[in-house]
Amino acid sequence: EMQQSNNNDNFFYKKHVQSSAKTTKKKMSGKGKEGRGEKKSTTASAKAGLQFPVGRIGRYLRQGKYATRMGAGAPVYLAAVLEYLCAEILELAGNAARDNKKSRIVPRHITLAVKNDEELNKLLGGVTIASGGVLPNIHAVLLPKKSSK
Repeated sequence: EMQQSNNNDNFFYKKHVQSSAKTTKKKMSGKGKEGRGEKKSTTASAKAGLQFPVGRIGRYLRQGKYATRMGAGAPVYLAAVLEYLCAEILELAGNAARDNKKSRIVPRHITLAVKNDEELNKLLGGVTIASGGVLPNIHAVLLPKKSSK
């Protein structure tokens, strides 16, 4: 019995010394297994491949009490739709700014973009854009008559 406990102690000692020797060994580069810190958290927006904040939109949906329960995909879908609409408007507004030889998009360019696009005009028909102005339009009756000679 004494012999067996001595073997157990010896076994523990060997195992402990070998493992501690492994841990004291320094690696040359990289974190390896020793310097394992916490993993950098991936946002829901990054997982979905979006720029718009999926987490914040989800929070707003929950706080708004629109429904008692909400699916996990709902904020992702809404964020994707909003991002697409913004990208579409910004693309057209950028074109309007470029047409006016400007490098900065102002509310006027957004108005021109929305009003000149049939679908966006229908979607945002009742929306007033501050400092947007109106589309340039002169009624045909008001134009000077062409004199025929």
